[in-house]
Amino acid sequence: MVTRTNELKRLEAIYQSNENNFVLMYGRLGCGKENLIKAFTKGKSFFYYRSRQCSDAKQLQYMSQQICDEYGKSTPCSSFDECFKSFRSKDGSKLVVVIDDAGYSIKKTNDLFASLVSLKKQKLYPGKVMIILASTSIVWGEGTFDELAGTDKSVVDERMKLENHTFLDIVRAFPEYSVAQCVSTYGIIGGVAEYLDRWDGKKSIKVNVCENILNPVGFLYKEAEGYISTELRELSCYNTILGSIASGNEKLNDLFEDTGYSRAKISVYMKNLAAFDVVDKVVSFETGGWDNTKKGVYRISDPYINFWFTFIYPHLSELVSKKPEEFYDLYIAPSLDEYLQHYFVNVCREYLHLLNMVGQLNIKLTKIGTWVGKEGTIDVIGQSSNRENVVGICNWTDKSMGYERYEELLESMKQARINANTIFLFSANKFDNKLVELSKENKTVVLVDMTEL
Repeated sequence: MVTRTNELKRLEAIYQSNENNFVLMYGRLGCGKENLIKAFTKGKSFFYYRSRQCSDAKQLQYMSQQICDEYGKSTPCSSFDECFKSFRSKDGSKLVVVIDDAGYSIKKTNDLFASLVSLKKQKLYPGKVMIILASTSIVWGEGTFDELAGTDKSVVDERMKLENHTFLDIVRAFPEYSVAQCVSTYGIIGGVAEYLDRWDGKKSIKVNVCENILNPVGFLYKEAEGYISTELRELSCYNTILGSIASGNEKLNDLFEDTGYSRAKISVYMKNLAAFDVVDKVVSFETGGWDNTKKGVYRISDPYINFWFTFIYPHLSELVSKKPEEFYDLYIAPSLDEYLQHYFVNVCREYLHLLNMVGQLNIKLTKIGTWVGKEGTIDVIGQSSNRENVVGICNWTDKSMGYERYEELLESMKQARINANTIFLFSANKFDNKLVELSKENKTVVLVDMTEL
């Protein structure tokens, strides 16, 4: 199981304070919030309530019944205030109050949030409390909650978004895997906690894909469209747009021509997809060569949804008619390395970020990004506060990174109008002899093969 060590430490630090606390915790479906909550509340005095999709009256009834069962209360509670007045700490320690799936229970039509505010202000319970509102809706956590809370949103002391796990987390989670297998896993299912927990590191990438994605009983078989439909209606429209992006139509005009939807409609749908991290708009690193950048490029940012719409969605008929292994060999294997190039770039960017964190670069970077030009791309750019740069390009597909890739990078740097203190050349495989000699002669050129990642 992949653990959220950093988030657990943050929660512990908040708990140890002498104040009452209010934490808003949210992440995408499958982010592992339940396991984090279980780990955090272990050994503590706590009250955990899982909200239902039901009426306000039923919500109160369910909470009241739980209060009666846990605290020996004989009469039902007539309000949320009364529910919280029934709280008791078993040992006098700070009481942790968790309202899970809070988007189902905190509404304009009931008083639950107002009661939680009163609870924090010690109007309902005399002891110390730490309140956690948890949700698996990014849209709710980053938008709807503030609308519902109004001016009382300031009661929240800590907002904790449970981000997807990093590549380094994946490496730690699958010690049996090679770095290449970890990159493949990262590119196929991303860093979603629940996906990683159910991926079998003792089996090959192909076997995992066949069993978990291509098999009708696999846990990811219907996950892509299922996840989209948790937040959005009009699934057919979103599928059309995502399928078009996955096939290479990454600009608004290309999507307009391919889908037949109006530009205004596409823009609205893109905004909705971006609101819960399914797509994003690629923004090039700001350099002097702004006129040479490619603007308005959209990408599917969720790895598994990208994988599904790239390899599976165009061949749904064959998914039914062919065996999983046959489907994999025909429709996935031939293009998988090309697909993984983008994710290898993300891995290299994460590597640069880690080097920066531990002070292993000759300059201190304040921002890291990419530069997408009209005629070339700089995969990784890092810049210091006084605008010194490091740059890098990444090779996943070629069996050997050739000197011509270095020359292409220099041309892209010219187009971007930047210089670099250090040039990183990342390769999943080996480097040609000319690059090896260059790195020996020129210490600003650093070769990094995949085993170092």
